[in-house]
Amino acid sequence: MITFSELGLDERLVQATNALGYVNPTPIQEQAIPVLLSGTKDLVGLAQTGTGKTAAFGLPLLHLVDESQKHPQALVVCPTRELCMQIVSEIELFKKFIPGMHVVAVYGGTSISMQIKDLRRGVQIVVATPGRLIDLIERKAIHLEKIKYVVLDEADEMLNMGFKEDIEFILQNTPEREATWLFSATMPPEIKKVSKKYMTAPFEITVGKVNTGNKNIDHQYYVTQSHQRYEALKRLIDFNPGIYGLIFTRTKIDAQTIAEKLTREGYDIDALHGDLTQQQRDKVMHAFRDKTLQLLIATDVAARGIDVKDITHVINYELPDDTEVYTHRSGRTGRAGSTGICMSIVHSKEIFRLRSIEKLIQSPFNKMELPSGKDVCRKQFYFFMEKLLQADISHGDYETYLPMLQEKFADITKEEVLTRVAAMEFDRFLKYYENAGDLNIREQKRDRKAFGDSPEFGNSRGRERDSRTTQFSDGDTVRLFVNLGTKDGFYKASFLQFILDMSDLKKEVLGRIDMKEMNSWVEIDKKAAKQMISAIDGKNFKGRRIRMNDANSR
Repeated sequence: MITFSELGLDERLVQATNALGYVNPTPIQEQAIPVLLSGTKDLVGLAQTGTGKTAAFGLPLLHLVDESQKHPQALVVCPTRELCMQIVSEIELFKKFIPGMHVVAVYGGTSISMQIKDLRRGVQIVVATPGRLIDLIERKAIHLEKIKYVVLDEADEMLNMGFKEDIEFILQNTPEREATWLFSATMPPEIKKVSKKYMTAPFEITVGKVNTGNKNIDHQYYVTQSHQRYEALKRLIDFNPGIYGLIFTRTKIDAQTIAEKLTREGYDIDALHGDLTQQQRDKVMHAFRDKTLQLLIATDVAARGIDVKDITHVINYELPDDTEVYTHRSGRTGRAGSTGICMSIVHSKEIFRLRSIEKLIQSPFNKMELPSGKDVCRKQFYFFMEKLLQADISHGDYETYLPMLQEKFADITKEEVLTRVAAMEFDRFLKYYENAGDLNIREQKRDRKAFGDSPEFGNSRGRERDSRTTQFSDGDTVRLFVNLGTKDGFYKASFLQFILDMSDLKKEVLGRIDMKEMNSWVEIDKKAAKQMISAIDGKNFKGRRIRMNDANSR
């Protein structure tokens, strides 16, 4: 097995990797570093997050950059503040034995004047988010004319976040660069366009297969009724008492609402979404990294760039609208060779969507049963017993209190003491799950070939089932207009599920749904119309504001 000392790196860098306990490079490091050390070769590296990409470009940058020159020579562009800080902290570790080398992070949400001061002190490597970097360029606080090396990290994420024009602007402002290195988890067409336009015959490295998921991740799905998602989520959390995980929702309202509900019920959880200030976001992330929080619930946009070690589970409260986003969600667990679990809570009409995700990640989904109330209590009980047996009693002066304890419990048997301890710990669980129902959908034998039975794949019986709607008497309903249609990627079943999830209503309140390319009309029980309008009108879908109102009032 090859070692870092055999890659041709500066001895001071090998000294640093040895000090960190790194002996053997990861596959992306082993393949990329020898190519990048030439300093003149463009490179496209495709690998999932958590595979060691930072060292793959960070070590060659430190090897190539001249520490005697006190101006920016290398630029790393990444999508978020969190990733920016993470890259800088890793490079700081690698440059431990190169005292003249300076790295600075520039990102939004904090004082720009302090970052300008850091740049003026003399720096060789700049790690930046696109928006703040452009701000500095326009203020003439940073000059990129002497930049030799540009790294685009998490390039697909930056394009997903709408940074395409910013990236092109940055590349246009580094005319003297000798090499451009692009790292990405997936290879969408936009990445190919950027590489073709700004790179010269790039060397391509793929660790695993393009767009595939991490093979160390077990992909699971649980089928339940849409209105029982929250109960299903709670049950999955309770069934995994040692969980340290991320929960993904589609909207920030869901993220905040679910976090508040779970907090009230005693769970160590907080939410991460776009309405938080940078200070609030930093506080939440600090608590999660310190494991003060056991769970973090986030939207896809808010979670971009988060890199936290040892995440055991990722839970999709809802599947993402874009199948490629699933790769990024699931990639938060199973990192650096460890294993992880990605769970998805789905409605029966969503199962067919798993097929396209399976094709993308080239890994199968495993259908799992939501545990019963008794299963949850049993799992929690075993977990508690293990904690009890492994409790460290070597440091406390417990022997001093032992005679007192023995006297107090003289008339109580050992079995009764254990029963009382269990009652104190599990009273809440036992009461909550005493009459817990089955959350699994067991109707019809569709799961065996669920993907083939979906209405999207030509099954006429599926179309008939999906087209059935509640029949109302005249005057009991109103007709709502909404500016979403088939051009937004909806078909009738997915649109139905979308508006029910957004409004937290049941299917029974809906009647006929008419979908056109640009707009749709929804027949709904008069009593539920106000709730649906207030839940959906004014919200955003893929960057577009949703309008919903009474069709007759237009």
